Amino acid sequence: MCIPSRKPLILAVDDNEDNLFLLQYQLQDTIDCSLMTATDGKSALAMIDGKTPDLLLLDIVLPDMDGMEVARRIRECQKTAGLPIVALTASARKEDRDRILEAGCNDYLSKPYDLTDLEKIIQRHLVCPQNL
Repeated sequence: MCIPSRKPLILAVDDNEDNLFLLQYQLQDTIDCSLMTATDGKSALAMIDGKTPDLLLLDIVLPDMDGMEVARRIRECQKTAGLPIVALTASARKEDRDRILEAGCNDYLSKPYDLTDLEKIIQRHLVCPQNL
């Protein structure tokens, strides 16, 4: 996805509000972006339906539906099928990673993650290909 000359909009979804606060704190110092947050899958889907972000940072374990189901629903909708999705999850086994990517996530980062790795993944998905 190629971002025009405006701040990219990132939606972060995590049922732990402390994780969202920490992510917001980390991103404000490293990535010049606007951040929306949601604490469950249904809220995230509603927010995406209202305003499609440029990138989704998605926890896999959510209270109402898991992140893999959120990713599948996003991929099924023509309007959002191309939305880059990065899974941020404590599920670190190879088989978990494979299932998460098969569900439609573009990238995967296990918690606890290194801030530099997160920044690289975000930049990779928000940079225009011709600028690489």
